[in-house]
Amino acid sequence: MRRTLADVTPDSTITTPSATSADASDGVPASPAGTVPGPAGGATSHANSPAPLGWLGEAARLRAEAGLHRVLRPRAPRAERGPTGAPALPAHGSLQPWTDGDLLLDLAGNDYLGLARHPEVVEGGIAALRAFGAGSTGSRLVSGTTTLHGELESALAEHLGFGSALVFSSGYAANLAMLTVLTGPGDLVLSDERNHASLVDACRLSRADVLVTPHSDVDAVDEALATRSWRRAFVLTDSIFSADGDLAPLAALHAVARRHGAVLLVDEAHGLGVVGPGGRGALAAAGLAGEPDVIATVTLSKSLGSQGGAVLGPAALRDHLIDTARTFIFDTGLAPACAGSALAALRLLTRHPDLPERVQRRAREIAAATGAPEPAGAVVSVVLGDPERAVSVAAACRDAGVAVGCFRPPTVPAGTSRLRVAARADLTEADVSRAVGVITDAIGRFPAP
Repeated sequence: MRRTLADVTPDSTITTPSATSADASDGVPASPAGTVPGPAGGATSHANSPAPLGWLGEAARLRAEAGLHRVLRPRAPRAERGPTGAPALPAHGSLQPWTDGDLLLDLAGNDYLGLARHPEVVEGGIAALRAFGAGSTGSRLVSGTTTLHGELESALAEHLGFGSALVFSSGYAANLAMLTVLTGPGDLVLSDERNHASLVDACRLSRADVLVTPHSDVDAVDEALATRSWRRAFVLTDSIFSADGDLAPLAALHAVARRHGAVLLVDEAHGLGVVGPGGRGALAAAGLAGEPDVIATVTLSKSLGSQGGAVLGPAALRDHLIDTARTFIFDTGLAPACAGSALAALRLLTRHPDLPERVQRRAREIAAATGAPEPAGAVVSVVLGDPERAVSVAAACRDAGVAVGCFRPPTVPAGTSRLRVAARADLTEADVSRAVGVITDAIGRFPAP
């Protein structure tokens, strides 16, 4: 019988209870080295068994057969040298990045506003590096908090319209913190089926009852809240979905949540800087920013061109996170250079409120020319179906000088492998014309099987 990935790897879609030290010791004695618990509490020796990680090779072969093997592509600095001999940064608005000495038009990354190499953003990181050093040196509660962290948190809260913000080392860590400090046994989390992996993992760690609801299905959320028993309930969703680029029905979800006494939790990773007045996010656009039953997370690694994440909500939530969030207490704080760069980018966005409309316009132009659905933000999703076809088209685009994302299972559902094209505010009309020509030509060279 032909083996599949499911035969040799754990099913990543199954939620299992989180293990704790109590789980590992209560009533189950530790097995001697080289044994596992056997029937009736006995032990089975593995002394003559195959290598315990031997299944990894078989899993790799099966992934390759399914077109799911992934390759890292290091991004090299520009070839030109500045007066000091260091690599010269490209001028704002130029094509980037450079890889192996070749100029690529980057539509794969998430630098939606084109700020990652902006001179002010780079200088913000350099100034922080000089003032505070390379690393934060410890957790935020020990030595990892600088005055820059506080400035950034105040600026984020003001820009997004919330009472407070707390910065984490990544958006992933922020999402884990948000859900795990709010939920526990007896609580209910309604999670959209297309939520980001960080939200999925947060659900698994929450110890709450988790119900995955159909994508953007407000009626399903309403029914679940009305028919299930719970202590506290939370409606969890991305604002703009990272693979499809569509917008969640935030106003309708909030209305349902409020009617049942639930809290709306929204990941604004792809909303900050792209949608809403002045790039204040989808919650601000829906008039929900700062509502007492709404909590948001953001990442600093997309529109702000830096790295890190934050949770936004009332001041009481910030205090609760500081006291209880494991990804805050036990994680090294965000590096000062990242905080400085993010703060500089946020100030640029505040001074240039037209940037969100510019990136949305470029995204609409790319979508219209490639036949993709009209996007809500910067992400254009060109669905091709077969994973090998998607890989081939993405590779052909790169060979022609345009880098695009390639999303395959498990990132997206089977049969929906796609190009993920990320628009940027600093793209010129010539850039868009070039990108569209390369993408449509590559798609034509690899017809659907």
